[in-house]
Amino acid sequence: MKLTKKILAVILSVLFVVGCFAGCSSNGDADTTSEPDASNAAGADIKVGFIFLHDENSTYDKNFMTAAEEACQKMGVEILKKTNIPEGQECYDAAAELVDEGCDIVFGDSFGHEDYLIQAATEFPEVQFLHATGTKAHTEGLDNYHNAFASIYEGRYLAGVAAGMKLNEMIEAGDITADQAKMGYVGAYTYAEVISGYTSFYLGAKSICPSVTMEVTFTGSWYDETAEKEGAQKLIDNGCVLISQHADSMGAPTACENAGVPNVSYNGSTLSACPNTFIVSSRIDWAPYFEYAIQCVMDGTPIDADWTGTIESGSVVLTDVNDTAAAADTQAKIDEVKAQLEDGSLHVFDTSAFTVTVTDDKNVNAKVDADGHLTSYMADVDSDAAYTADTEVVSDGYFHESEMRSAPYFDIQIDGIDLLDTAF
Repeated sequence: MKLTKKILAVILSVLFVVGCFAGCSSNGDADTTSEPDASNAAGADIKVGFIFLHDENSTYDKNFMTAAEEACQKMGVEILKKTNIPEGQECYDAAAELVDEGCDIVFGDSFGHEDYLIQAATEFPEVQFLHATGTKAHTEGLDNYHNAFASIYEGRYLAGVAAGMKLNEMIEAGDITADQAKMGYVGAYTYAEVISGYTSFYLGAKSICPSVTMEVTFTGSWYDETAEKEGAQKLIDNGCVLISQHADSMGAPTACENAGVPNVSYNGSTLSACPNTFIVSSRIDWAPYFEYAIQCVMDGTPIDADWTGTIESGSVVLTDVNDTAAAADTQAKIDEVKAQLEDGSLHVFDTSAFTVTVTDDKNVNAKVDADGHLTSYMADVDSDAAYTADTEVVSDGYFHESEMRSAPYFDIQIDGIDLLDTAF
């Protein structure tokens, strides 16, 4: 009997070693593993699993993948990736598989992954679960579930500054008149994250080109190349002379390149595909957060329930400006405004910079002065099923975005922006 147990132990040891080299089981379209950098021995025993809504063809997911690979390589930890994981029970299944495969940290990149990651966090308390764009970590009270985002509204504002510079150039050249300075924006959903993004982009443009207006259309999908291309074309046909987006494919940039319309993209440069129309792109660099969370696990220290990256932390970045499409001196202007954001002398949602119309079915939680400037707003910060307005977020003359929790909660419809559809 003793000999049998010894033989069995040897067999199990061999199987374990073979399994470690064999990689991971499949879930979704892809499941890959890469070994850590041997130069960093501190993280050699840590595995980090990533759940992506799409694959590298999505600019959104590709941005996460690049940061994840860079961070894990730098920290010397093993990375496991699962791609094309829907916002459903498949997310929980993927998380459970990553736990079974030995992951100490599991990260999900899409808003709709949240409830399934919370389910997994409850079931596997020894594993840390991280989630981008989520809203519930600060109310769930789980030590091993965390939300993260960044002040990307600042990056979008800077991208809007570049757009405003281009509009002014077009006006000065006689290509358009001041009242024709209309931008278009292709959004995925009418979520606060999208509203915060397109509003900050618009405000950045308006700070440079006061006559600018903007139309927004929604696709009802984070990634639908056909719908995004059609949406951009609709905006162009409506007279929009510059297009931006919060959607994840090359649909809108391609439509702009084909039509010769300037474009400000998101989550990375589209210069190679759109050399004549791409101006600049803003994005969140997730590497600082991944490095922070991994280091916390290494040190055995708590991870923030809500973490918000900033320009100063290197979490909000812009690509290089494409001088072929951008107006002269665009980079210098971006640098000037960026310095103001960093030193706190400028706030994106300065209430003196925009007006708000309150009706029975629009901006009902807003209070404004006689000129239409926002004086008070109760936001849905502690999210519940009824989206109850629970937190005052206006003080000191500006809307305090992403300070009460990491995910955006700016969902106000300001004057100057026309929504073409609101079904999503």
